[in-house]
Amino acid sequence: MSNQDLDLEYQACEACGVSAEMGFVIKENDDVAEVKIFANGKTALLAEFSNYLALAKEVNANFKHETTPLSEESQELTARIEFECSAEKLIFELRSRSLAK
Repeated sequence: MSNQDLDLEYQACEACGVSAEMGFVIKENDDVAEVKIFANGKTALLAEFSNYLALAKEVNANFKHETTPLSEESQELTARIEFECSAEKLIFELRSRSLAK
């Protein structure tokens, strides 16, 4: 296999908007991260979610989020966090692994 053949293997696909590098696939307009948190009660869920919001703010303060409605007895929170670009979402997902329990 020549060096020219190797170069072709790692080029981005312009037609489909997908590029791959270091084992990650970054798709165009894939900028929403989904977070699921499990805890006992609304207060505990929101406390845990605040850690994810702080991390999102570190990545880019211009993010948007929405969560599922919570009651005082809720056991699960599902949130969608939208970033300005796919790379920010990827950075958030990689860094948030340390928060998952």
